[in-house]
Amino acid sequence: MEEGLLPLNQISLQFHNRIGYHDFEGIALDLEERERIAADMGMHPVLMLRNHGLIATGRSAAEMFNNMFYLERACEIQVTATSTGQSLRLIGDEVAGRVHEQYIQMNEEDGDLELEWQAHLRSIDGIGADYRS
Repeated sequence: MEEGLLPLNQISLQFHNRIGYHDFEGIALDLEERERIAADMGMHPVLMLRNHGLIATGRSAAEMFNNMFYLERACEIQVTATSTGQSLRLIGDEVAGRVHEQYIQMNEEDGDLELEWQAHLRSIDGIGADYRS
């Protein structure tokens, strides 16, 4: 969407001022595009490749997975909300900034990221993958 990720819900707010955007340039065969992608990502942990897909990074596999999992979920919520045709109530910058700080506290200071990562790992146990080797 032209507007990018909107401050529509609690999940999207963890990416408040933390998302980069890169305009679609075609199939990624041009090696010089790497520099433009890196510049558009900047210091953001996630990047939206417009008309293409998402990139997530993190200081660990857990953080990268968490970023991708919730960015994808925030996008799904936005598509669902906008498809209703109803007017949307966006969350203001002050509240968005506060919720973003709360996410940082939960994930980095309170240990929620590690707890959630362990839960995701347990959820794949039944798939047959041996992710611990």
